[in-house]
Amino acid sequence: MDDKSHKFAGELLEWIKSILRDLGIETGRVDEMEGIIYTVLIALFAWAVAWILRYVLHYVFLKILGKSKNEILRVLVDRRVFSGVAHVLPPLIMLSLLPLVYDDYRSLIGWVERFCWIYLVIAFLVYTNTFLSALWRIFSSSDAMKDRPLKGLIQLVKGILIGLGVIIVISILVQRSPMKLITGLGAFAAVLMLVFKDSILGFVAGVQLAQNDIVRKGDWIVMPGGMLNGVVIDITLNTVKVQNFDNTIVTVPPYSLISGTLQNWRGMAESGGRRIMRDFTIDVTSIKVCTPELLESLKSVDFLKSYIEEKQAEQAAGKVENTDNSNGLVNGTIETNLGLFRAYVAMYLRKHPFVNGDLTLMTRLLEPTENGIPFEIYCFSANKNWVSYESIQAEIMEHVAAVAARFELHIYQNASGHDYIVSAYITAGKEPPV
Repeated sequence: MDDKSHKFAGELLEWIKSILRDLGIETGRVDEMEGIIYTVLIALFAWAVAWILRYVLHYVFLKILGKSKNEILRVLVDRRVFSGVAHVLPPLIMLSLLPLVYDDYRSLIGWVERFCWIYLVIAFLVYTNTFLSALWRIFSSSDAMKDRPLKGLIQLVKGILIGLGVIIVISILVQRSPMKLITGLGAFAAVLMLVFKDSILGFVAGVQLAQNDIVRKGDWIVMPGGMLNGVVIDITLNTVKVQNFDNTIVTVPPYSLISGTLQNWRGMAESGGRRIMRDFTIDVTSIKVCTPELLESLKSVDFLKSYIEEKQAEQAAGKVENTDNSNGLVNGTIETNLGLFRAYVAMYLRKHPFVNGDLTLMTRLLEPTENGIPFEIYCFSANKNWVSYESIQAEIMEHVAAVAARFELHIYQNASGHDYIVSAYITAGKEPPV
């Protein structure tokens, strides 16, 4: 410290002594009280400086915010990030002024300095947490980062800082090196891991979730068992909250998303469509070669007249495209009613206004079963909204099931009670009911 600071401190002490003597206090008592009063005056001075600086900084940045209208600056000002730095000034001022005149009161100054250092550590931790919260608010509001699980990472950093702060505070109280204190904690490591097992697993899982971008807020996720099937509404250090589609809220630990099987529908939401993959079984006995009469009758069906005529022209010219045809139709053929039906369904899907024709689209036959030949539709709905998707899928299946009869194809289903009643009427020689 320079001579001016020592001179100021000495003059302040003499002023305190003179006031105490004027009040009629004995000299011995004056020597005992001057240190306490000096400490109180320094503390009041430090708090006054910090309060004035905090007010000035907040006022200045409010004026700047009024002119710039910057959203990041608004968050920082609202969270008092700039003015909050003044909280670390009081202990710094006291630590710089106390040693000037306390050479004769080392025991007192020792406790006061410890208090100031502890206050400085706590003030720094509070300011750092405020700053991290402001950063989280800024990043979570941006389009690029709003879906990232930043909340868990921020909590992780805060937890680490608070743990270090606690160790430093304890080391100040016991006057030991923080490194020695950390080394001594090794004996309690097993107990700490047992007590804080969920928090430790949450730490690790939170890092993995963020690093690998496994889950974001707003993702639709599904886990086996049926308990978890909904949208992620919050991700924290110890919990992930999911709102199921029945509006129930399910809370799971983050590590369960890492250790188990998880289905995330984000890829579907970010793609160009939602997959439709449905099949029904064609009765093998209804499959037959197309006759000229059947082809002629099918020319009245949408899309088919030009297609049939084109294929007939190709047959007459000796050129027939089947698997690798220019229209992208799977086995585009007019040889069988099933092949023609597949060609028609492919054309119908390509012209459907709510089917994405830029993604995979096909109609195919699966391996025959004892019930017939499975006929599968594979395409993508352009609308990914759940209600709209189900409506589009139902519309396609209804149309295909209804139009199959035009191709003289029968869709197989197990016999029902109505079928047995019709069979009984026919056996009895009566007209079956409709």
